Amino acid sequence: IAVPTHYPVAAFSLLADAATIAGSLWVISWLYGMPWHATYNVVVVGVISLFLLFAFFYGLYHNGAGVAARREFGHLLLAWLTTILGLLLLAYGLKVSEEYSRRLFLTWFTLVPLLLFLWRGWSRIILGAIRGSHTQKVAIVGAEDLGVNLARRLLGAPWIGLEPVGFYDDRAPTGTRPLAQEPVQVIGNLNTLVNHARAGQVTQIFITLPMSAQKRIKNLIVKLSNTTASVYLVPDILMLGLLNAKWASVGDLPVVSIVDTPLYGLHSWVKRLEDIILATLILLLIALPMIAIAIGVKLSSPGPIIFKQRRYGLGGEEIEIWKFRTMTVVEDGSTHLTQATRNDPRVTRFGNLLRRTSLDELPQFINVLRGGMSIVGPRPHALIHNEQYRKLIHGYMLRHKVKPGITGLAQVAGWRGETEVLDKMEKRVQYDLTYIQNWSLWLDLKIILKTLLVGFSSKKAY
Repeated sequence: IAVPTHYPVAAFSLLADAATIAGSLWVISWLYGMPWHATYNVVVVGVISLFLLFAFFYGLYHNGAGVAARREFGHLLLAWLTTILGLLLLAYGLKVSEEYSRRLFLTWFTLVPLLLFLWRGWSRIILGAIRGSHTQKVAIVGAEDLGVNLARRLLGAPWIGLEPVGFYDDRAPTGTRPLAQEPVQVIGNLNTLVNHARAGQVTQIFITLPMSAQKRIKNLIVKLSNTTASVYLVPDILMLGLLNAKWASVGDLPVVSIVDTPLYGLHSWVKRLEDIILATLILLLIALPMIAIAIGVKLSSPGPIIFKQRRYGLGGEEIEIWKFRTMTVVEDGSTHLTQATRNDPRVTRFGNLLRRTSLDELPQFINVLRGGMSIVGPRPHALIHNEQYRKLIHGYMLRHKVKPGITGLAQVAGWRGETEVLDKMEKRVQYDLTYIQNWSLWLDLKIILKTLLVGFSSKKAY
């Protein structure tokens, strides 16, 4: 929601979270009659540092007042669970876990998220009551999709203290472009808005007109400068359908990032750490099955065991991916490639089994450790297919803003296999871009879990 972030509130939340974590351990040790050891100070500092790191990662201190309670509490729980996992790994690696009371710390691990939920819930109620007594009357300029989206968000977050009174729009409704009447009504044109602002009937104004209406926006701002209303511009930067449109800055110059990747800075480190840990564990588990599969590939038909093919990776750079060979032919995919079809004569009998169960993909975990791929991400396509589809599908190459993956949102949603018509590839790309726009560690884990449950075998894999 386009409201200013309240930094004092964020700072108070940070200090309250830290105090809750530290104070709860002291209270628990006192209730259990256990002496406070000096090493507990180190633990508390370490846990608070880890928690704040992950809390910032999940946006707990810069989401503003408009974030939904369910989402905030979900991110809070994820931050705490990740903190505990990090603490346990450190304790195990340093071999100091036996020096601490399991009863004390298990109680602490359980109690802290409950206390954090409790104080944050009460703070929402209190802030809502304070803001409710000083509710701001909001006017929305523009009665189309962006304005409707803003109105619904404000109505769904009453604790913000912003009440939309209606839309204002000069445009007359037509058969092809009707003006929205929900969730609030169109109550006047822009001249009416100026009069209402002068009379104090609205105190905040959000302009959601399209970027093509630059002249009207400028004229409206000039007229509103003679009122006491606060004015906010809500640019429709998502109209282009591109990735991660958001505010950024170059020095002290504000800019709007239109195309970007979510995996930068800390996010990229978290993603890479996720890949290294999971790929290492998985390769240890599948080492023996991979040896058996390699023997089966060698005995089933002449040719190499590993099929290597060039694909586009992060930033459109070429990478080499590995699979178990399942066909009697080996096509690099740079100049010619025929997609596998049902009952394809090129697929060996053993290869057919591997493809239907996705076991031919197992060597790609080595690609993950080498850094060219990720466990979760858009599936890499052959070079010739990339060159073909980048000309046909808008935003196709944006798939390469992240590393390609062994599995992805499109695959677990059922969009895998042959793409004999353009619509199927468009749908796959749509899911890939949705994944990139909404990436989170939790989304990766859900995709991996769904792959384990339903993704290994598919009627579309042949």
